Formats: sequence, structure tokens, C-alpha cells
Amino acid sequence: MRRTRILTAVLALAAGLLAGTPPALAADSAAKVPFAADTYTWKNARIDGGGFVPGIVFNRKEKNLAYARTDIGGAYRWQESSKTWTPLLDSVGWDDWGHTGVVSLASDSVDPNRVYAAVGTYTNGWDPKNGAVMRSSNRGASWQKTDLPFKLGGNMPGRGMGERLAVDPNKNSVLYLGAPSGKGLWRSTDSGVSWSQVANFPNVGNYQQDPSDSSGYASDNQGVVWVTFDERTGTSGSATQTVYVGVADLQNSVYRSTDGGATWSRVAGQPTGYLAHKGVLDATNGYLYLSYSDKGGPYDGGKGQVWRYTTATGTWTNISPVAEADTYYGFSGLTVDRQKPGTVMATAYSSWWPDTQIFRSTDSGATWTKAWDYSSYPNRANRYTMDVSSSPWLTWGANPAPPEQAPKLGWMTESLEIDPFNSNRMMYGTGATVYGTENLTNWDSGGQFTIKPMVQGLEETAVQDLASPPSGAPLLSALGDIGGFRHTDLTKVPSMMFTSPNFTTTTSLDFAETNPNTVVRVGNLDSGPHIAFSTDNGANWFAGSDPSGVSGGGTVAAASDGSRFVWSPDGAGVQYTTGFGSSWSASSGIPAGAIVESDRVDAKTFYGFKSGKFYVSTDGGATFSASAATGLPSGDSVRFKALPGVKGDVWLAGGAADGAYGLWHSTNGGTSWTKLSNVDQADAIGFGKAATGASYQTLYTSAKIGAVRGIFRSTDKGASWTRVNDDAHQWGWTGAAITGDPRVYGRVYVSTNGRGVIYGDTSDTGGGGGGTDPTDPPDPTPTGACTVTYKITNQWSGGFQADVQLSNTGTSAWTGWTLGWTFPDAQTIAQAWNATTTQSGATVTAKNVGWNGGVAAGSSVSFGFTGSWSGTNGKPTAFKVGDQNCTVT
Repeated sequence: MRRTRILTAVLALAAGLLAGTPPALAADSAAKVPFAADTYTWKNARIDGGGFVPGIVFNRKEKNLAYARTDIGGAYRWQESSKTWTPLLDSVGWDDWGHTGVVSLASDSVDPNRVYAAVGTYTNGWDPKNGAVMRSSNRGASWQKTDLPFKLGGNMPGRGMGERLAVDPNKNSVLYLGAPSGKGLWRSTDSGVSWSQVANFPNVGNYQQDPSDSSGYASDNQGVVWVTFDERTGTSGSATQTVYVGVADLQNSVYRSTDGGATWSRVAGQPTGYLAHKGVLDATNGYLYLSYSDKGGPYDGGKGQVWRYTTATGTWTNISPVAEADTYYGFSGLTVDRQKPGTVMATAYSSWWPDTQIFRSTDSGATWTKAWDYSSYPNRANRYTMDVSSSPWLTWGANPAPPEQAPKLGWMTESLEIDPFNSNRMMYGTGATVYGTENLTNWDSGGQFTIKPMVQGLEETAVQDLASPPSGAPLLSALGDIGGFRHTDLTKVPSMMFTSPNFTTTTSLDFAETNPNTVVRVGNLDSGPHIAFSTDNGANWFAGSDPSGVSGGGTVAAASDGSRFVWSPDGAGVQYTTGFGSSWSASSGIPAGAIVESDRVDAKTFYGFKSGKFYVSTDGGATFSASAATGLPSGDSVRFKALPGVKGDVWLAGGAADGAYGLWHSTNGGTSWTKLSNVDQADAIGFGKAATGASYQTLYTSAKIGAVRGIFRSTDKGASWTRVNDDAHQWGWTGAAITGDPRVYGRVYVSTNGRGVIYGDTSDTGGGGGGTDPTDPPDPTPTGACTVTYKITNQWSGGFQADVQLSNTGTSAWTGWTLGWTFPDAQTIAQAWNATTTQSGATVTAKNVGWNGGVAAGSSVSFGFTGSWSGTNGKPTAFKVGDQNCTVT
């Protein structure tokens, strides 16, 4: 369950973000190409959570106003009426993708309409841009931004410390920001519009997680990490005089100014050998509480303490809930009850096993109780009950032995807040969700309090791959850190992620185009297999075997009929197998690390790409040959897909600003390619249901067209494009994957790096599949023999699913087809895919959609539908294509 949120290519860790950073973008020199726009409704495919929530901030003036920050997925505002979170940074665009990482957040207690976010994802070269402070006067509905002359690290080590950003509670035009990388302490005196370094602040920090890390990730100086005001030392409209600042320095962690920031000094008598993760002031009692760890977190930490500083006397008191010798973790999460002075809580954030721990004191730290303790080892007695029915996957499908429990109380618990207006409400962030309770004070009376996910609306998964099969579940996802899900209903949280095995990160998945019940996925796992198969559309899984040397998931492709698979894993060369991977053979003619995909018609044809070369296999992946085509992107920032229903029809997106970059199309299996002149840059390509009257499936791409970055749709094979997102819905980086829905015209699924799976539906109700364009003559009526196979693939009380295969057994090709039959038991079709259907009484007519009208002699086409029945569900016994009776098998 350990969450790792850093680049795999650099640090070789299981990561929950990009396989590589988006390319830096050069100034656009292409002529502006006009494009249309459509109005879409955007939602998340619900997962609820899925990522690390390092900060929760309650406003101290207005009841029920709270915010949450995430390391890569933006910021959110709490909606009390619905008990949900509203995303606030979806307007961050492609060029500024790093600004979806929020290192700190501050809510103004003088003017609750004002909120600030310090944004930037990496302090090293992975993020090409500097950080910024974003400010809003309408609670995050819209933002203004001030760029900083240094980087910020929302996804860097130490990101759970804080808050680094703070608003003066007496004079709210004054803000402070603690910076990483030796940049010191910064101040704004004009409500965040401009910033300057506090030149006389004496310590910029010196703590590095790993000084030997050459990437600059773990070796960055974690810097100035929190700012806390003593509101008693100021009056309304006048700057607060006493300010405490935490610094990442094991020997010198806490500094103070008593003259409004004019001078600063190290607080005398403070403990050493630890980093102060948090500093929280109880102004009523005059106590500054501090949670300490020997490491910066959020993963590491082996020792810790909790201290209380009496501001009136300068007395330091060790109030640690347990003796230092008994800790194997550090302390971080820290909060006080503003309604009940003297009540303080802290978390053992880095206690991975058997669980995290939460401590509570009602006497200012003199004595403590634990959220759980041992009754008789390994059995536990919990002061709480957990109800994860709203997010059942939080158990991870585990059945651990005591003292572990499922679900866990949490891990990486660096954020912990008691509602300042409600002693019964507490929220805390974990590596996977936000948990909370609304009967916290039961703890003090000896009863149990109930912990539930309080995370609906907060979606923080990093999407690696997406698939929308023509039947079965509408969406399969490959995700960082929590593996992936099978969504049968986009509006509901799936009951469980992919299991057997549970990959930490699923890197690639695929289904058999003509047999969508066959699904394969590959991913990363500390120990165990890196490939899994399903024969029921991803509902259940079983592990395959790994070839020698496999170290990570890589990419995988399923043959169109599911008879074989090609796998390009990390650590080994490209492999192929027949069946379900009980044994593998090395493919020849293709380099290790190539991206692999399958032709969606020919079960023995597979494709690959590596370093500017396109590769083709026609023998099931045993041997590949390099295409002679030139002009493709020279790097490996490429994604390509083959079109369903048409052999050899392949689209390729990718490149970099310093070379070939765009969208290419091949109609001959990669032998030659045509670059679309109306696409400046493209990074992902997918297909969906054709529009009414269209002869080709709908294309979707994350691209730059007409000098504008966005999500685009084409219903005419790329001749023209429609932008379907808008400036308020950009979601940072969306280049990992995109796909349309083969059953719903206009629906598109978009990958994000931290905002989960976004899906959009068009306002264009004229879309559909297989309608007739009045300007075109009708397709000729097919002639010759035909064969039909009708199969009920699933049946339940009152409903069923059926697949129909129509074969052209004549001697002439069809350029369109219409199949008719009569149900024997008055069944009714509810929804169809890969065909449009009409029904009058028991009589049904199914017509091809635009892309599958062509059926060569000796070839077949398949479609499916769901329907209702009562009494009996007999199969039709007669089918006709036009006036031709078909053989029924």
C-alpha cells in the first residue's frame, strides 16, 4: 500500500504519475487553423480518493469552510450541503501542468472569500517552470497568479510538513511563504500580488533526504516548512508581531520574530536531532505544540517526539505520547480543539505496520490515549469503528492476519484537523483518501467513534491507460498506486480495484477487440507477477508468469480474438505467448522497451514503436520487421492505436517540440504514414462511436490544434476538428491516454495526472451511429449468402446480453448491411453497440454503424445489445440481410 509519487525513469521506484514528463513546449510557429467548439459536461468516473492528501485547512472565521490540497491533483473546497469536495484548479493548462501540485494552502480568516495556493510540483528539472502563488477572492472559483523566481515542490519529499503558506490573522494583506531549495522565507504585503524575500531570516534550511541523489529529487534542501502566527500579538488591521517559523534543520528547527518580522532568532532551549513537521498554537493557553520526526516524510521516519512550548515563559516540555525508545515512526499530523482548549491530537504518520496511530490528549499533553492498542498481542482493541461502504476498495481486498486490519486506519497521515467550530468533527488525510468522523468526542467518554471516508468529489488518481470495450463494462482503467478499476457504472465507486494480483501501478491494459471478455493488464509489483489476465471482462483476474528478467509492467497487447498476447516489459525484451502466458518466447526484430499494440482485426498482426521506428509482426509476435517509413518522432514519447474494424488502419500521436511532433495516419499497417497538417502537436489518440451519417469512427486526441491546447474530436477522419473542452476544464497534463466510447456518441474518457479519469458528454444530441446522410445515396443492398450466430452471453432476472456475429459467406463484398429478425418471446432491446437498432413490436432491424459497413467476402462483423425479457428468453430462429435468408448456427 505504500504510495510512491516520483518519476520511475529517474529513481526506478513504483510511481503514481507520469511515465515521463511532458515535453517542454516551444513557441508555436504553425499558422492558426480554425476549429469548431462543442459544449460538454465533464465529470469524474467515480473512484473517490486514490492519492495522498498532505494538507487539510479549516477557515477560522466561517463555519464549514474547509480546503484540501493534494500533491499532484490540485486543491479542493468542502461543500457542507452535499458533504463533497469541489475541485478548484481544473483550469490549470498543459503548459503549466506543474501547478497542479499544491505544496501549501491558506484560507484567510479575516476575509473568508480569499484563499491562496502555493503551487509547483518539482524543484528539480522535471518541472520546467517555476512555482507560483495563486490567489482567489471567490473561494477558488477563479484565480489570479503570481509567478515566483524559484520552484516549489508539491510532490517532493517533505510535502506533508506545513503549512508553508500563511495569512496574517490580524492584517490579511500580509502573507508569508516558506520556500525550499535554500530560497528562504518570503513575504507579501499586498495580499499575494507581489513577493519579496525576507532578507534577514537567518536559516534557509539544510535537510536533504538523500544528499547523494544526482537527480535533485531526494537531494533538495527541504527549506522553510511552516509559518504560524500568534494572533494575540496583534490587533485588527495591524500586523501580528509574534510569528513562528519551522525550518528543515535537525539542530535548528524553530525561529521566531516578536516585531512583525523585522528581526528573527532561534527559539532557545528547543529540542535538537529532529525536524519540526508542524507548529500549532493554542492561543487560549499560550501553548505552541510541535510534532517532530527524524525524517522529512511523507514515507520515511523512524523516531519522533511531541513537544509543548509555553510562550509566556519560554519553557519547553516533552509531551510525547510514547517514549522515544518505543517509537519506530515520526510524528506529523497535529491539531488542537479550538472549542476545548487543552485538547490536542497527533499522528504517527510513518507507522506503516501494523497501522498508523492517532493520539489524543485532553490535558495539554500531560496524558494521552491511543486510537487503538493491543488487548493481548496480536489482537487489537479499537476506540473506533470504520465504515468504508462508500469506498469499499479501501480494504484492498485484503484479509490480513492480526495485528493488521483491513481497512487500515491509514498511512502517511500528515494532515489532521479538528473542525474549529465542531469538536465532534475531525478529518485526516492518508495516502489514499480523506477519513473523518462526526462523533469524535465519543473517544473521551469511553465509547467508539465512527470513521468514514470524507472524500467524495476529491479524485486524485494518476491515469496510465484507458480502455472502453464494445461490450461489458464501459471503462477499464490503469492507474498509479491503486492499480485500476472496472467501471460498470461511471457514477458509482467500484467495489474493488483489480486484484489477484494487486499491482501498485498498472502501466498498460488491453482487451481482445472481437472477444472483449478477454482482458490483459501489466504493472509494477515489489514481488510477484507483473501480468494478469481476465476472461470475464475484467471482473476477475488470474496471474500469468513472468519471463526472466522482468522488473516492471511496460506495455501489453491482446490479439483481436484473444488467442495470443505480446508483452514489452521493463527489464526484458519483447515477448509473445499463445494462451494466457504460462510460457513466453522472445520476439525477434524489435528492440527492448518498444511500445506494443495489436491490430484490431487480424489476430496475428501486432505493431511496435521504438525511437522513431515502427515495427510490424504478422506471425503473432514471433518476428517483427521495421517499416521503411521515415519522419516519425525520434523519441519515445509516442502513443498509437489501431482502429477497430479495419485491418491495418493505425494512428500515431507524439513527438517533441525540438523534432517531429503531431498526428500520423497509416492505412497499410505502418508501411507508410501521412502526417496531418492541421494538427500542430498530439500526444494521445483514441476512437469512439461514429457520428450519425459518418463513415468513420470518431477520433479523439489530446493535442495542440490552431495554436490551442485541448481535447479535440473529429468525425471526418481528421479533416476537421472540434475542441470539446474549454479553458475552465484543462486538468494540466492529459497526454497518457484518451479513448472514446464505442457505444455512446461523443463520450470521451480523458486521462489526467492526478485528477483521475475525466469523462465528457456532448450537448450535441444529433450524434449517433449509422444514420443516413440525406446528401449521400443509400448503400447498395447486400447480395449473396450470409450466416448468423446469435449467442446469449449473460442473463439475469428480467434482463440479458446477447452477441450477434454476421458473416458474409457470399462472393461479393458488402458496403453496408441491415440485419432483421423477430424475437419469439417479445424481448425488447435496451441498448446496442457496433450497430444501430430499431424495433417495432417483436421485429428488430440492426444496421451497421459508419465504420463497420464494409464486410469483405468471407469476413464477419459482430455487434451486441442488452435487452429485457419475461417468462422465457428464446433465441430468434430466422435472420435476413435485406431479402436474403441467412443460415443460423
